[in-house]
Amino acid sequence: MTIIRLAKKEDAIAIALLGRTTFSEAFGGLFSDRDDLKRYLDQTFAVDKIEKSLGKSNNRYWIASVDRLPVGYAKLKIRSPSAFVEGNDTSQLQKIYVLQDFLEMKIGRRLQDILMKNAQNSGSRHIWLSVYEANKRAIRFYEKNDFRPVGKHQFRIGKLSFNFKVMCKSFQKA
Repeated sequence: MTIIRLAKKEDAIAIALLGRTTFSEAFGGLFSDRDDLKRYLDQTFAVDKIEKSLGKSNNRYWIASVDRLPVGYAKLKIRSPSAFVEGNDTSQLQKIYVLQDFLEMKIGRRLQDILMKNAQNSGSRHIWLSVYEANKRAIRFYEKNDFRPVGKHQFRIGKLSFNFKVMCKSFQKA
């Protein structure tokens, strides 16, 4: 049975572990210097950092479990302007990560639907995200869900530089 619920501070350990694991599954093969990857994982997915992030009023996390095992999570940042999107009534889809063994269960889609509804209900007119240019599966997923490209940027991890697409979706006024 799959359950998706709003995450609490007590979920920080599970989210940190999911973040490390899913990032490594998706991008670990790109790193020839394993120390660069380890440093990034240690900084980005530290339990203390996730706990602080969970405590911020404009951050919302959801955690997905299958048969009580945590298998994925999503993060929405309310009121997160972007240089690529006009207006201040914008939120950011910061993360949707699902363990590889559970991707076919469409948990990512369910997490996105919950996140989108929450962004809309918070008064956001737009939602944006960054996606790695070579992650064709994710780009197709977002395009199927009405996101359109609005810009590009680079992100550096250690010795590697990654090219990202910025995509945006606008919500219809009710």
